[in-house]
Amino acid sequence: MNTTRILRPFSLALAIAAGAILSFQGAAQAQSPWPNKPVRIIASFAPGGSSDLVARQLALHLTQHYGQQFIVENRAGASGNIGVDFVAKAAPDGYILGLGTSGPLANNKALFTSMPFDPEKDLTPIALVGEIPLLISVNPSVKANNLAEFVALSKSSTDPLLMAHPGNGTIGHLAIEFLSVNGGGKFRSVPYKGDTPALADTLAGTVQAVSVPVTSQIQHVQAGKLKALAFTSKTRFAGLPNVPTANEQGVPLEATVWSAMVGPAGLSPAIVQSLNSEINKYTASAEGKAKLASLGMTALGGTPAQLQELMRSEAGKWKQVAQSAKISLD
Repeated sequence: MNTTRILRPFSLALAIAAGAILSFQGAAQAQSPWPNKPVRIIASFAPGGSSDLVARQLALHLTQHYGQQFIVENRAGASGNIGVDFVAKAAPDGYILGLGTSGPLANNKALFTSMPFDPEKDLTPIALVGEIPLLISVNPSVKANNLAEFVALSKSSTDPLLMAHPGNGTIGHLAIEFLSVNGGGKFRSVPYKGDTPALADTLAGTVQAVSVPVTSQIQHVQAGKLKALAFTSKTRFAGLPNVPTANEQGVPLEATVWSAMVGPAGLSPAIVQSLNSEINKYTASAEGKAKLASLGMTALGGTPAQLQELMRSEAGKWKQVAQSAKISLD
């Protein structure tokens, strides 16, 4: 008997069967629910800052919910552009996400003449997480008890009033220029390298006022070393409930540092909806609100469409201010 003739068809059958099994396994893996491997969340600022800490809070919650590890990876630089650009250029498979802030997601488009990505075209909005409001405060010697009085004082002053901020192009800087462009205030913005030196000169009376996020100055306000004039958010900040918003005083100014989860353009709607639902549950929970509040952040939420509209409207608002004040970061 010629065993070779018998073995060849048998071997061929085995090969076909093995191929079918491998194909089935590959199809099963391709169809397995997301996520079936670790997910990277790109934080666009350095470790230890509020953006990084928010990303880590979300990573821990999402890891617990999905039963798959969510890992925070820091890619800082260029006012947040480097990290968000990495997300924009990633494959839209749900395994690279980004926790970005209002800078790279909206404001930077008005501040850099050349952007490596377009937030509106190259990103998929997922969920708004929260915001840290600015607080405009003055040295106690300044004869103004609220922002409306301070704007009026500037208009009657011979020289522009000096307002410190943590650096050119920051939201603190943009808020001051907004008051000048749209509120008619007579101010001179004074840039510093961060919140701390800006606050130091305001406390010393070298400048009259400061425009920085509330987290860095709340202790000085509570101690009576600074006089809080207004928050620049839609609602009052729970940590200083007696301080009104600018809008309440008839000064139409909203300027906050907000954080949001995004992905590359083309991300699956099913993944977007799943993440949006889970992030909204977290930010609406008592635990989520408390943890974000510990960072000076007010928890927010909403749909991907609402985040997309926020990114668009904020970019347009700050473009007008940047052009009028001739602000450029490159």
